[in-house]
Amino acid sequence: MKKKRLLSGMRPTGPLHIGHYFGALQNWVALQEECDAFFMVADWHALTSEYQEAGRIPAWIRDNVADWIACGVDPSRATIFVQSAVPQHAELHFLFSCVTPLGWLERVPTYKDQMKELASKGVDNYAFLGYPVLQAADIALYKGEAVPVGQDQLPHLELTREIVRRFNHVFKREVFPEPQPKLTRVPLLLGLDGRKMSKSYGNAIGLQDSEADIRKKVHSMFTDPARQRRTDPGHPEVCNVYSWHGIFSTPERRAQIYTECTTAAIGCIDCKKDVAGRVVDFLRPFQERRRELDARPGQVEEILAAGGAKARAIADQTLAEVREAVFRVKAKA
Repeated sequence: MKKKRLLSGMRPTGPLHIGHYFGALQNWVALQEECDAFFMVADWHALTSEYQEAGRIPAWIRDNVADWIACGVDPSRATIFVQSAVPQHAELHFLFSCVTPLGWLERVPTYKDQMKELASKGVDNYAFLGYPVLQAADIALYKGEAVPVGQDQLPHLELTREIVRRFNHVFKREVFPEPQPKLTRVPLLLGLDGRKMSKSYGNAIGLQDSEADIRKKVHSMFTDPARQRRTDPGHPEVCNVYSWHGIFSTPERRAQIYTECTTAAIGCIDCKKDVAGRVVDFLRPFQERRRELDARPGQVEEILAAGGAKARAIADQTLAEVREAVFRVKAKA
């Protein structure tokens, strides 16, 4: 049975953290077994907000892909490539922009929130407004049939589906399939301060953080604000450290922590030490595989070169169909 083609990507805007693992990489590892998976380093998307630090992006690309592989993304099972190595993304982006009403982009959920969050980076530019059009081109270029998304991302995928439908309607050709959502479960892992985990908030634990850094960061985590003294019973349901136990500890240990916290049998410092050790143990195999990969210079670059060649070959075929639909000119053999 033919596998459905799936595309997902990640912006190289700095080192990866454990939120990236639980938010995407964990699902990618599972999806590469059941889908014809294409995983893209979205460096052009990164430029929409990081253009003032563009010179750092190549190093971030290599660093991020090395972490992908260390976490289990397998280049023998999935196509791993860099967006800018496939210039057809830009051509299809332009053609899609011709049929995308401006109002669709201004109504994108989270656009205004992201503008506020990234205001210091100068994102009042056309590229940031138009990133959903580029996103639609990314998916359509490979005729992606499935896109892994969480429930909160469904409106973004629906915009891609609208753009694809409008293109097919305007040019009277069914060039592109409408991608379907591949709903993925994402464990709730908040940042150290209880907000969404983000590099820009400085509240994340990096995939390559040292044991000392991990323990120091976990020690700074917010706990139950009502627990003022060691002898006060705690309220685990409002404690971020306890929510981390839900991900990194066994169900039995989590139940034990709940009882110990509510009876003041354990203090917040000891509870943090416990979860810190579990995070260290969780990350250790990833970090060992990353060190092995770093000991083989050039391997990541070879993987990206092979993935880029495969992606460009498929993109060429798609653009030939697109040009024929738009300009009614059949590509030369």
